Amino acid sequence: MTLDDLRVFVAVCRAGSLSSVARELGCTQSAVSQHVKRLERETGVALLERQPRGVVPTQAGRVLEAAAAEGISGLDLAVRTLRDLVDGESGYVRVATGATTVRHFMSEAVVAYRRRHPKVNLEFRTVSSGRGSFDALADGTLDLAWITLGPPVRGIEQRPVVELPWVLAVRADDPLAERPYVDVEADLRDVRLIRLPPNSASAAHLDAACAELGVRFAHDTSVADWDTALLLAELGVGRAVVPALPGLHVPVPVPGSVSGGSDIDGHRDLRLIPLPSLRPLPVGWAVRRWDALSPPARAFADLVEGHRRGARR
Repeated sequence: MTLDDLRVFVAVCRAGSLSSVARELGCTQSAVSQHVKRLERETGVALLERQPRGVVPTQAGRVLEAAAAEGISGLDLAVRTLRDLVDGESGYVRVATGATTVRHFMSEAVVAYRRRHPKVNLEFRTVSSGRGSFDALADGTLDLAWITLGPPVRGIEQRPVVELPWVLAVRADDPLAERPYVDVEADLRDVRLIRLPPNSASAAHLDAACAELGVRFAHDTSVADWDTALLLAELGVGRAVVPALPGLHVPVPVPGSVSGGSDIDGHRDLRLIPLPSLRPLPVGWAVRRWDALSPPARAFADLVEGHRRGARR
């Protein structure tokens, strides 16, 4: 039984497929299968059950997967910590995020971090879901994940950084464009909107905030990220409810005011109107354990947080 056997077995359990793991590792399906067979010979029990659409761990397989994942994560953390102790400022910081997040939340911090830590390798990885980020944090393949905060997750620590108010993005010639603010219950009930990324935590938070007001939106267009929603709203394809992203000027709602939504830098035809009745969207960091973060990773997290808090003052 080798560490590689265990790594491959954990990957197969999570992917539910021998072939997909083989593609990821750049080897044959037979080679992946040999790792699993060696573990089964060592343990004397079947670890995987073949099904029509892949494989699932047996009861014994689940026991081994849990123990192996925990052990591998601890070993990876120890190796990274030792590397940082030897190399000082060198090493890796692996962050789960997307282009929209880097553009709106991290751009200044990334530039500052590169100046301060020129030898650290920054890796930005796109993860399709919060659950995927949590799995990657748990198995040690990620150091930090920028997420929409939600309920507690076992084995994961979440740290709030900023709360984003919601705004209605519309084209400048929209009938609502000159409003100082929009009342969700009175003005947007049953309105058709551009939908935020399906199955995303931000979309779930928005649905929950609307449900508190007894409002449900209909959708006729969906997007993969917030920037695309803003672009489509500017083009007049539809209206979008999005978080007030850093760098986008949003007017302060003043009841009775006649000043409407603001021009957005680089988006002449776009207006953002505050939606003060909706509960804000909390975003921030997720890590496996703050006290186990490598010094370079902690420095990056603190720098992003410092820039965001400074921008709010």
